Formats: sequence, structure tokens, C-alpha cells
Amino acid sequence: MADIEREELIKILASQREIFRITMRGLGDEQARQRTTASELTLGGLLHHVINTERHWTQIIVDRDPNSEFDVSGMDSEYVLGPDETIEGLLADWEVVAEQTATLIRELGTLDDSVPTPTAPWSPEREWMTVRYILLHILREIAHHSGHADIIRESLDGANTTYQRA
Repeated sequence: MADIEREELIKILASQREIFRITMRGLGDEQARQRTTASELTLGGLLHHVINTERHWTQIIVDRDPNSEFDVSGMDSEYVLGPDETIEGLLADWEVVAEQTATLIRELGTLDDSVPTPTAPWSPEREWMTVRYILLHILREIAHHSGHADIIRESLDGANTTYQRA
């Protein structure tokens, strides 16, 4: 039964990443940097964030550091497509991260293990979460920001996940 659950987790993560990728289809880097709503969010910034989020949380699973603290120093650039970054480069990076996540899911002893999470200014008490919960959190983050990306893309050029001009 566990193998089925693991493969289904991998499959739903891949599916949600693909939805995000469809929203990004055909975009140039400058378009990805444009604000199109009242929010400061951009498509490139959201892509940057979801990749970092997946990388961050899978590393927490691997490290299991009971003394870890969230590094707030990168918060200012978390939702920004950097001047040297490209959509193409980030999407390629996400492929690598996705493969690492799939390998981790397949090789973990159990999804029921309890993992210490980093403390942060907004969460000063250490919390412990199961590996399964952390993986579902990654899925939720991608899905949550896919919705944001869809609205930003539609505001940018009328395209969205289900409709894009050829």
C-alpha cells in the first residue's frame, strides 16, 4: 500500500507543477517580471518562490535538524525573478528539484516519521510534522500559487491555464 501512496504523491505533485508550467507557457522574461494586479506578485516571482519552497521543505525532511531556524535574510528576494534569472532557467531548475523530490519520496523509510521544522519569528516554538504532512504542504503551496499565477497571467495577456493563444 505504501508504494501506491508514494507514487500517487509523486504523480499529484507532477500534475500540479504541470498546471503551473502551462500558466507560464510562452512568456518572456520581461513579461514574467510585470505586475498586473494590485499585488506585488509577478509570474516570475511566484515561480521563483514555488521552486525555493519545494527545495526548502525537502531539505528539512533530509536534515531533520532539531535546532534549525528559518533564515529570514532572503525574504526580500523570495518572490522576485532576479536580474540574472530566466523563466527557462528556473523551469529547468524545477525539473531537477522535482526529480530530487520524487527520489526522496521513493527512498524514505516511512512517510509517518516526525520531522522537526525550523523555528521562525512567526513560529517561535518548534513544531514536528510528519513527512507526509510536509509533502502535502509542498503540494498546497504549488496549488495555492498556481491560482495566483493564473490570475496574473490572465491580467497580463488574457491567457490562463485553460486558454492560451497560439
